[in-house]
Amino acid sequence: MTQEPRSQEFAELGVIELAAEIRAGRMSPSEALEAHLVRIDALNPEINAVITIDEDGARRRARNADAAVVAARRENRVLPPLHGVPMAHKDNAATAGIRTTLGSPLFADAVPTRSALHISRLHAAGVIATGKTNVPEFSAGSHTFNPLFGTTVNPYDTRLSAGGSSGGAAAAVAAGIQPGADGSDTGGSLRTPASFTNLVGYRPSLGRIPEVPTRNPWAWQSRKGFLARTVADVRALTDAVAGPDPQSPAWLPRDDSYAPVVPAPCPDTRPLAGLRIGWTSNFGIGVPVEAAVLATLREAPGVFAALGAEVDEACPDLRDADEVFQTTRAYDFALSLGDLVTAHREQVKDAVVWNVDTGLALTFADLRSAAEARARLFDSVREFFTVHDALIAPAVQVVPFDADWEFPHEVAGVPTPNYLDWMRASSLITATGLPSLSVPGGFTPAGLPVGLQIITADRADALLLRIAEAFETATGHGTRRPQAIAR
Repeated sequence: MTQEPRSQEFAELGVIELAAEIRAGRMSPSEALEAHLVRIDALNPEINAVITIDEDGARRRARNADAAVVAARRENRVLPPLHGVPMAHKDNAATAGIRTTLGSPLFADAVPTRSALHISRLHAAGVIATGKTNVPEFSAGSHTFNPLFGTTVNPYDTRLSAGGSSGGAAAAVAAGIQPGADGSDTGGSLRTPASFTNLVGYRPSLGRIPEVPTRNPWAWQSRKGFLARTVADVRALTDAVAGPDPQSPAWLPRDDSYAPVVPAPCPDTRPLAGLRIGWTSNFGIGVPVEAAVLATLREAPGVFAALGAEVDEACPDLRDADEVFQTTRAYDFALSLGDLVTAHREQVKDAVVWNVDTGLALTFADLRSAAEARARLFDSVREFFTVHDALIAPAVQVVPFDADWEFPHEVAGVPTPNYLDWMRASSLITATGLPSLSVPGGFTPAGLPVGLQIITADRADALLLRIAEAFETATGHGTRRPQAIAR
């Protein structure tokens, strides 16, 4: 394997930087892979982020990538944009030839023959698949633990949660095991782990990354997306997989939303001039948020004002969002997992059984009420974005919590009776259907990361990323790395 100094160099590189090093011949795909494997060997026993490793297959793919670099140089051909970048994929994403368990004993030995669309597009862009990252059972919940592989912990403090459901992905990126990772987000599964591990976690507009295959092609809550240390890296990863697919009825055409941003010779000191941004600490409906989170984010509105934006305290009317989220989620769970829970009830965790049972018990009156609530929510959001360009808010209501807990049982003194209630900072925004992300927002006095959530109008992803990039550049919060990175 590669010597430790090379793995440390690898750990410091982002997605764009690593791909550039490989294209320039300063690091080969095989060297990048070996450095990635060294990081797994050194850090994974402590954080439990990567739970399946395909070393033989990855080395074969890396050797092929080495040869492609030589051939491209000889023939003056352009390599794919992510050529040679190693990546373990989220364990709920079907990956051909690599065990994909969904965190469930029922799928402990499942090996798909077909990859999900976003995974196959990553591979076409040059990514080298190396294994899988840990998830909660059936990706249900924003804390990553399951009976097959145990709990993923936070590189910033290994006593604490890395969030979920993309918790293994987030921990792997935060620890420098890999520069970026794929994930998915229904109730906050990219935004929560990003907040807990000081990363950017991006949930795009519906149709940017089509969901293929899926049992319900018309589903709208779940989105594929990415985690990385910078907005630019998230942009590059998304650009590699975005675009229409005839197998999905929900897709958007490719556009320049993810085009690389070329730095201006004289950077604009007020890059957000002309924008109006709303700030909310409680989502306008009294959502409880821990004092440590609010204290960490208290300077964020001033940062946006200094960048030229007009900032006021404002939020869409989200009173209908809980009903929309919970009813839609229950319906989706019943549709996707109802047959499995019926057949194997005792082998599925209680939270999933509860969500499925709730979905199976839905009546016409429930579905009508949720549809009417969604219409009201749509009108509220539409009205808000006729006046505002973006909304900023806490990404998560709590700081990273004890990894031995299933979920926090209270937030700021308010009880959370089920595993969804502490996730409302993200699930309320899921209900709106809008694109959103978590960007590093600062650190508590105890050194724990806190994410700032940014939301824009539907399909305004380019604006969302531009706003996040301006905040990222102004604050530099994302450059602070966990101690794991120094090993």
